[in-house]
Amino acid sequence: MSDRKVIIGVTGGIAAYKTPALVSQLVKADVDVTVVMTAASHHFAGAATLTALSGKRVHTELFDENMPLGAHIELARRASLLCIVPTSADFMAKAALGLADDLLSTLYLAFTGKVFMCPAMNKEMWAHPAVQRNVKTLIEDGVTMIGPDSGWQSCRVEGTGRMTEPDEIYAKIESYFQDK
Repeated sequence: MSDRKVIIGVTGGIAAYKTPALVSQLVKADVDVTVVMTAASHHFAGAATLTALSGKRVHTELFDENMPLGAHIELARRASLLCIVPTSADFMAKAALGLADDLLSTLYLAFTGKVFMCPAMNKEMWAHPAVQRNVKTLIEDGVTMIGPDSGWQSCRVEGTGRMTEPDEIYAKIESYFQDK
């Protein structure tokens, strides 16, 4: 099972509170999980929780003296799957344009394995033409989008933009490893 290695990227958004459940489920299934968090994600999910659940330190800094080749390079070489959950509109825009100004965005550009993105945002944001252009570009680049789903959103409206539930994301990850 040594090839069952995934990097979970966490971006800023209220849906990040669901990410620990996914990490826990993956670890229970013997998946080697490394977590990378953006600065904004810390407002919605705790690094201490994700460290405890993954059994590994959470990575947040682009420059890490313990990784002489660069954190983005060394982490990119450790896994066959990068799953960004939740994926904010901001991160998708950066990824679609190839911008890299933090650990997760540079890791995305250095990563040569399969990438899953799990969009989560307000229904108006999801419907915006700029977001839809970025989604189209990312899909053309080979990214697999998981969701978003429709349902009740934290902004107190119903609509599309809600992050797919952790159980379904877990099933997609397991399917990826079984097919690999």
